[in-house]
Parts: sequence; C-alpha cells; structure tokens
Amino acid sequence: MQTAILLYEGFTALDAIGPYQTLNPLPDADVVFVAEHAGPVTDDNGTLTVTPAQTLAEVERPDLVVVPGGPPDSVERQMANPAVIDWLRAADAHSTWTASVCTGSLLLAAAGFLKGRRATSHWLALDALKTFGAEPTGERVVFDGKYVTAAGVSSGIDMGLTLAGKIAGDPYAQGIQLMIEYDPQPPYDAGSPEKAPAELVEKFRAEEAAQA
Repeated sequence: MQTAILLYEGFTALDAIGPYQTLNPLPDADVVFVAEHAGPVTDDNGTLTVTPAQTLAEVERPDLVVVPGGPPDSVERQMANPAVIDWLRAADAHSTWTASVCTGSLLLAAAGFLKGRRATSHWLALDALKTFGAEPTGERVVFDGKYVTAAGVSSGIDMGLTLAGKIAGDPYAQGIQLMIEYDPQPPYDAGSPEKAPAELVEKFRAEEAAQA
C-alpha cells in the first residue's frame, strides 16, 4: 500500500512526521514523501529540511494521501498552486483514503473534497472550512466517507493510528502505539481552546486576525 505524504515549503513538521511514524510500520507499507519539485523542502520554522523521494509527477496513484498543514501564508500559496491542487484531484480519483492534518484540510477543501462533509482542522482554522461548504467540527479525528481530517498538529498521530486500525486491524494498531510508546501525559491541561486559559485563547485569536 503506497502512502504519499505531501510536502511544500513551510509545512509543519509534526503534521507530516506523526502520520509517517504511525503508518510506516503497516504491512507492505510504501510511505513516500512527495513534493512539486525535487530537492529539500523546509518546514515552517526554517530549520528542518526533508528531501522527498519522489515528485508529484512520479506518484500518480497512491492508496493513501496525507496532506500536512502549515501557517496561513504557506497553506494559501498551495491552495492557489494548480500543480498541487491538480495532483490532489488526480490522486484522489484513485485513493482509498485522502487525509489531512491541521490546516492541510484547507487544501482538501480547496480541491473540492469537503463540500457538505464533516471535517476538522486547527481550532483557529475551523471557520475557514465553512467558506468551502464544509461542516467544521472540533473533534480530534473526523471520518466522512474516504476523507479523514485531523485537528491541530499532534492529532496527526491519532489519525495515523486510527487509519492503521482500519487498514490492519486494532491489535496491529495497538502494537504500533505501544512501540512508539504513545502514552500522552502532558504537564498542562491546555491542549484545546475549551481547556486553555481564556487569555491565551484570545491572544492567539488576535494574532491570527492581525495576520489575515
């Protein structure tokens, strides 16, 4: 089973690496990073580079597509990039699953996949999904038909494990979880806008609005 994880300049590293780490152990897995052009691709911090094994033109019919998110400017550039959107549409025509992490769901929405579907994204981007006719939800992982969307950044690990369970069975996915020792015990209970201090939520909402 071939899984294609899309990379582009300014992607968020964990959005891509979380699914990679949880999907790569599947039986007969062929997980490849792909990008529009050959050569290193740099993450949103400008400090990590990943070199895709293949270009979009070389991966035409993946079984599973994973689209990571990134900051608004990075995602918006890809939403307006015909090469990426056309590839997503062509790959989706043959994929068993088409998935995203964080604001990667905006790319799926821009490609026309999420109209009338339930979907999630980073909590700051949920309203943006509405503009594409999606039905946003704050759930961590959302399945609607073949489309799978995960909320912000770390939820890509949950999505990968959930897909692993559907593909190879729950015991296999539990084994992956055990071997990566995914047993979250965060030092703070501030991982969602409902739980975080209100002043933090408002601070980040204001910063997002200022960048719009």
